[in-house]
Amino acid sequence: MTSPSMALAAPAAGSPSVSDLLCAGREHYQRGEIRRAIAIFQAGLALAATVSIGVAVDGVADLHAALANAFMLCDDIASAAENYKAALRLAPHLVACWCNLGIVHQRSGMVQDAISLYLEALRRNPGHRPSRTNLAQALVATRQLAIARTLLLELLGETPDDADLRNQLGKVCFELGESGEALAQFERAVALAPEQAENFYWIGAIRQARGELEAARSAYDRAVQVHPILRRPAVKSPPAFRALALFAPFVGNTPVEFLFKDCAYQTSILSLLPGSQPDIGLLAREADVVVNLVSDADQGAKVLPLAMAIARSLGKPVVNDPAKIQNTTRDATAVALAGIDGCRVPRTDRIAAGEGLPAGLDLAFPLLARRAGMHGGDVFEKFEDVAALAAFLAAQADHDRYVIDYIDYRSVDGFFRKYRFLFIGGEILPYHLAIGDDWKLHRDSTEMGRHVWMQDEEECFLRDPEQVFGAAHYEALRLIRDRIGLDYFGIDCGLDRDGKLVVFEVNASMLVHDQNPEFPYKDLYISRIKVAFDAMLGRVARGN
Repeated sequence: MTSPSMALAAPAAGSPSVSDLLCAGREHYQRGEIRRAIAIFQAGLALAATVSIGVAVDGVADLHAALANAFMLCDDIASAAENYKAALRLAPHLVACWCNLGIVHQRSGMVQDAISLYLEALRRNPGHRPSRTNLAQALVATRQLAIARTLLLELLGETPDDADLRNQLGKVCFELGESGEALAQFERAVALAPEQAENFYWIGAIRQARGELEAARSAYDRAVQVHPILRRPAVKSPPAFRALALFAPFVGNTPVEFLFKDCAYQTSILSLLPGSQPDIGLLAREADVVVNLVSDADQGAKVLPLAMAIARSLGKPVVNDPAKIQNTTRDATAVALAGIDGCRVPRTDRIAAGEGLPAGLDLAFPLLARRAGMHGGDVFEKFEDVAALAAFLAAQADHDRYVIDYIDYRSVDGFFRKYRFLFIGGEILPYHLAIGDDWKLHRDSTEMGRHVWMQDEEECFLRDPEQVFGAAHYEALRLIRDRIGLDYFGIDCGLDRDGKLVVFEVNASMLVHDQNPEFPYKDLYISRIKVAFDAMLGRVARGN
């Protein structure tokens, strides 16, 4: 007795075979007719399922692989993954399918799984270049930078004129702290591919950090000429949403290298340079949410009105409204935070460029003074008498300056402690604790790497900040959050010997990064900041 499946053992005479449908689908695929190609590949698989004679297993595997490739172009990565797996079950020797399945996992955010798939492809064919190049990207994404550099150098040894590889190597060198080599790689990439704007932006940023301002300005100008928007794709497809960031070279911006890394959303960064006239219609199509990065109200005084005009004209929700940033100068912040119970905010007087100490200014030494627009302890000193203060103000007379009351926040053990929190939407998250024996504390200049007890104390603070900051302190922090009114910003603060909160600095310019090899205990808590930031952006993008 013949079974039903055997009754359809061969295609009818004159009808297309599985091989014919595979060839026809590939022709449509090559012409860019992807939906038509998908339909033909699916018809081929349907036919193969009913035919038991004359259909090679490899032919069916090729149909699955071709269908998966077409689904990839349509951003249907779930269907692509299903078909790559089906192809590999039938024909595990298909190296390209192992590689492409790795790409699917990487785009889905499963980077470690992607690495395993790339390695399987390379086990079967050690020279498979797409697997090697994608492996390099995955290694970078998982912070295996030294291995990634070795692989990129190997690839460049084979194709030294590959601008994309030069760009990737430049980024890896920068992450490894090798700014000179990074600059050389980006400049080589520019020579090879002058139409790629991202390399000019990197050159501008590195030269600016090195104080080479004219060269940096020239690089930024070239970047804007090539393309004013720097796009970073999401790590998954489709992106959860699209963020447009407003960035201003040469002024203080919110550091986002960590915050915008490995995002499930697409980021586009618009550089605001003098004379910028961006295409508002184009920008509106780029964004579900606008993120203003111009964060220093002193340095950014001239560009903030432009950022404000662009943000408002786009008609999209805005994170860190430029109008609110304008109210975060040190003197304005001191006024805004005055009168909070249990909170000590030092009086801060602004002295305009070219002016000396105002007559009648009540001075109680010691006092602090700093140049407006400076951070990280630069051009910032403590003075014991009026002569020394006047000399400092005269030396910085070309700039606005701040004179700030000094508040002694030394702990009973003789050490100073400076705590940093991040305000992210409604959350208040700890970032770090700096402990040192000098009033001017900067985390990287302390000796915390040499003292286990300091690291233990910082870890305890990060794990349970409420053991240090009680209910009254958190009430003060919530009032600070509400009065500042930004979506994302930080505070550096301390506690005096009476347990009162001492405010040092409040703004959106504070650095957050995940490069802490000496302090691995910080990683968990810093990752929470990234998660909270992404969630906050998502809520704003959805209008919540």
